[in-house]
Amino acid sequence: MVVVIILGLGFTGQRLAWRLLRRGERAFAAVRGIGRFREPAEAGITLCEFADWSSLPRGAALVLLIPPLPEPENAELRAKIEALEPRRIVYVSSTGVYGDQPAVDEKTPAAPGDERGRRRLEEERRVAELAPSVLILRAAAIYGPGRGVHAAIREGKIPRGVGSGVVSRIHVEDLAAIVEAGVYSDLEGAWPVADDEPCSTAEIAAWCAERLGISGLPLTGSNPSIAGRRVDGTKIRERLGVQLRYRSWKTGMPASIAEEEARRPKFN
Repeated sequence: MVVVIILGLGFTGQRLAWRLLRRGERAFAAVRGIGRFREPAEAGITLCEFADWSSLPRGAALVLLIPPLPEPENAELRAKIEALEPRRIVYVSSTGVYGDQPAVDEKTPAAPGDERGRRRLEEERRVAELAPSVLILRAAAIYGPGRGVHAAIREGKIPRGVGSGVVSRIHVEDLAAIVEAGVYSDLEGAWPVADDEPCSTAEIAAWCAERLGISGLPLTGSNPSIAGRRVDGTKIRERLGVQLRYRSWKTGMPASIAEEEARRPKFN
């Protein structure tokens, strides 16, 4: 049995939690407001308040899904992680650390072009010092039920990135599967994570608008010259033995919409 601590029980963290529970593992999570996480608690996730980690086990595998926090809160978080003496950390970072490079694979060096990317890269370096074994997953744009282009369209918003070039994405279920495999692996280093079909946000937005019956949103954007970023995430999947459930937004987006619709209350 592997004991896993999840820091960041949000969009990806909850998917990971369900996967761990299905394996019969012991999973813990530090959260802000235990009452907000009734379903994970009832399913078997052991929760503690983010301010008090005294009940968390030492020497566990730790999954970090929290982006860099403001200082000094960020330094305090790292000190608390170090005190847990994790045997392994899987940290989900972002492809933003690659900056404006138009094509990225596992050999591409990080070259952040803005403050957000620089903070992410610096956090990767600091996290790498917190455990004897660390795997960093640089995730492309994460989407799934309730999050992504289709969610913005449903709310009548213009999706972020319309007007730019291609964007690489990863469905939340596939990201959770890769994180899960990373927990059980001894693979280290930093790796880009993405599906197999980069696509412009405008193309996806047009499909979603038609699928959802929403018209009138300007979906062409104003910066078509921006090249975007193509991310090749095949190598990390090969190393971890993971096959994507959703290799393309063309299957992942309809599945996300169908899952949302299945959750909707039905009235007779």
